[in-house]
Amino acid sequence: MINLKQLKELYREYTGRDAGLVKLLTPAGSSRRYYRLSDGDGGHSLIGVAGTDCRENEAFIYLSRHFDSKGLPVPRVLAVSDDGMCYLVSDLGDVSLFALKGDEALLEKAVRALARFHYEGSEGMDYTKCFPVESFDRQSVMWDLNYFKYSFLNTSGLPYSEPRLEADMVRLAEDVDRVTRNESRFMLRDFQSRNVMVKDGEVYFIDYQGGRRGPSAYDLASFLWQAKAGFSHELRERLIDAYADEARRYDDVDAEMLKRQVRSMALVRTLQVLGAYGLRGRFERKPHFLQSIPLALRNLRTLLDEGIGDFPYLNELLPRLVDVNLKREERADDFDGLTVRVSSFSFKKGVPEDPSGNGGGYVFDCRAMDNPGRYEEYRSLTGLDREVIDFLEARGEIGRFLDSCYSLVDAAIDNYLSRGFNSLMVSYGCTGGQHRSVYSAQHTAEHIKEKFPQVRVLLRHREQGIEVTL
Repeated sequence: MINLKQLKELYREYTGRDAGLVKLLTPAGSSRRYYRLSDGDGGHSLIGVAGTDCRENEAFIYLSRHFDSKGLPVPRVLAVSDDGMCYLVSDLGDVSLFALKGDEALLEKAVRALARFHYEGSEGMDYTKCFPVESFDRQSVMWDLNYFKYSFLNTSGLPYSEPRLEADMVRLAEDVDRVTRNESRFMLRDFQSRNVMVKDGEVYFIDYQGGRRGPSAYDLASFLWQAKAGFSHELRERLIDAYADEARRYDDVDAEMLKRQVRSMALVRTLQVLGAYGLRGRFERKPHFLQSIPLALRNLRTLLDEGIGDFPYLNELLPRLVDVNLKREERADDFDGLTVRVSSFSFKKGVPEDPSGNGGGYVFDCRAMDNPGRYEEYRSLTGLDREVIDFLEARGEIGRFLDSCYSLVDAAIDNYLSRGFNSLMVSYGCTGGQHRSVYSAQHTAEHIKEKFPQVRVLLRHREQGIEVTL
């Protein structure tokens, strides 16, 4: 909790007040931690960021100050710790553009702001400050394509020709490299509606620490082909037209050529995000990324239908990859074996309902164990966070508690499998449904999947809004 202590000290130095309220904000794919700090009197609300890489922090701080000097909509950097590992920025609220993605006026406002970032933001940019590299060159693209190959393609069980795939990947990387060399503009790299905040009707960009010199079309592709956004073809076309209209204030932009470039970059971006979904979802079991896999695959299918260009092996391999993975998703939906639903919950909000209608299973009460929520340093965390895990395991009681639970659950699963039953429910409750119950449900789900691989395990942390299939 050293970083949180540093953030509180920064907050006190900047505001002259103590941070009476500290809330850990929901993480996504990053290892950075974000906190909302306030004085408890309804004022001085700031966002504290605890980074894991000093150079990445330095990139974000430099870029934020550079964009701010251009009058571009970004959070303002307010204070930085001496070691560069923590910093405070202005609080832009909790409403992202993703939550308002049906508002076409806001979407257009975002792509017009993007054009200003590309042109005005690139003026005077020191690309040596970018992290981890200065430009989206051939090598950088190959890193992304190999990310797709190792973290997604290889997990699909689909046989493929490594030399033929490599040849097409190299050609694709060289195509992007040529566009990068012809453009000297800053590329945000992870431009998507989740990374755009909406406050008082205005849009603000918040995630660009991985940006570098690269094609403008890549950012548009990232935004328009975001897996969960679900934009129609017609809306994508209108938003590209809006971007081109804004960009013509700075340059002679051909909207039709831009649309072709966006489709080309959408292929690179979609393969990159599938790599991320493979790592964060299939390996790290993060539900947001698992849920995004079929959506990204459908995007890839649409790109293939529209044509991805002269890449013979990609045109042969990718349709098979889409079919294999989507059929896997469909088989999961049609599963007719034993499904065990494991949940964490708060007793204050009631025991979870059994959707099978059988009314069977177990409800275990975790409240006899010491509650991490009684200690300030753990209040904003959950049973999925390392600090809480260490707290619970150091006392030993949760291990003994779960061993007793496992003996009952394992016996029930053995019995249900032998009798051909298809549904069992196991729920863990505690006071807030945040620490002890989350730890217990998570470990029980993983225990069941390891001991009974033929069983489908549906894990739900109800109070956190997390659902995942193991």
